[in-house]
Amino acid sequence: MNLTIVFHYVTGLLLAYAYDDLSYNKSTTQSHTYLGTNYVADNAVDRNSTTCMRTLYIGRNSPDKTLWWKVDLGGVYNIYGVNVLFKSYEGWNHRQRGRFAGFFLYVSTTGDIQGSTLCYKDGPLLPPLNFTTACSEYGRYVIFYNERLNDLAYPDGYELTNVFTELCEVIVQRCYGPGMYGSNCDILCPINCKYNTCQIQLGSCFGCNAGWARTTCDTRMNLESWYGDNCHHQCIGHCRYNSTCNHVTGQCERGCAAGWTGTLCDRVCDDGTYGHDCKNNCSGHCMNGSQCNKHTGYCDEGCNPGYIDSDCNRECELGYYGKNCSLACSPNCKTCRHTDGMCSCKAGWRGHNCTTECFRSYGENCQYPCNEHCIDHKCDRFNGKCLCDGKHDSLPSFRKKDATECIFWIVAFSLSLATRIIFISTTFILQR
Repeated sequence: MNLTIVFHYVTGLLLAYAYDDLSYNKSTTQSHTYLGTNYVADNAVDRNSTTCMRTLYIGRNSPDKTLWWKVDLGGVYNIYGVNVLFKSYEGWNHRQRGRFAGFFLYVSTTGDIQGSTLCYKDGPLLPPLNFTTACSEYGRYVIFYNERLNDLAYPDGYELTNVFTELCEVIVQRCYGPGMYGSNCDILCPINCKYNTCQIQLGSCFGCNAGWARTTCDTRMNLESWYGDNCHHQCIGHCRYNSTCNHVTGQCERGCAAGWTGTLCDRVCDDGTYGHDCKNNCSGHCMNGSQCNKHTGYCDEGCNPGYIDSDCNRECELGYYGKNCSLACSPNCKTCRHTDGMCSCKAGWRGHNCTTECFRSYGENCQYPCNEHCIDHKCDRFNGKCLCDGKHDSLPSFRKKDATECIFWIVAFSLSLATRIIFISTTFILQR
């Protein structure tokens, strides 16, 4: 009896330490943060379930339609699974599940969703607030992504407005010991797997050491990869994960390597597509219409004006434009086009970049002419008020009669002042 208890205790202890927490206190970022200081991205990896990150809401009542949260594991790892703890509120669990519903989990080596591997796609049922999934991928970044697009129909129960995302904990797991796989992380990866890493559930190698082939790297490469009747046809060699083709059909059972497509993975990606099986579309913003890299999707020759990032998929931030978004928009711009800096001007300004002052006109883009009754047709370029002796008149329209009255009072004041000066001077002379 005592031996049985000890056996179960030891087994439980081994299972508890079978997985390594890769994401604890690692570097994190998120697309946007809810106002305040208590909703930062790091809250999702501090292992305190009472603190949660929080983004601005997305949905049909928000200008924001997408959001993301990302953790940098600090190195490339063989991932086993991901656990996500969503924020719960007493009596509001169904609403919370509807907010999180439809999310994506990606694993990436570069930190970009484009070119990354989809680990999990939620739906159509609502997810539990404590969610765990197997994720046997190889990468450095784990990305949580969700969206609520206006032109897309969503399943029942999905929240479509005020969709806040609150992740309290995101735990990325791998087998505790290097070079292990299996449900209990207790089986050694095949000895010839490259970097001593393998698919964490099945044990197949992501790549082989030099001189070895097949999914478990147990075949010497002096026997080339062949298929078909009497092994008469040689595999093309563009299968994903460097795997060999099916020995009967010649097809790549795990898909094509980046940059290749076709039944036998023998056709280069068409222009405008890239990645595994050419499933990803290029941004379309590469310099001078050049094509993106068919393997990575990057614009190797740079970006058209108005776009940045390696794949040229991100527009310049507000207030900047041009090549590499290196030019600042004029402070007189109300809006500024991110490609060439073309402005819609604030009141009082006009021109391509809003640097020319209005003349005999006023308002945004100087669109309104000054009133015809203003002196010399000149008015305040911001609000259109007529000008009198360099100062604003109280009325927007300064009439000719008003101008005459203004001149009359100026002359009268001048005569009165001169009379006083003569009187005072005469009095002073007589007193002497």
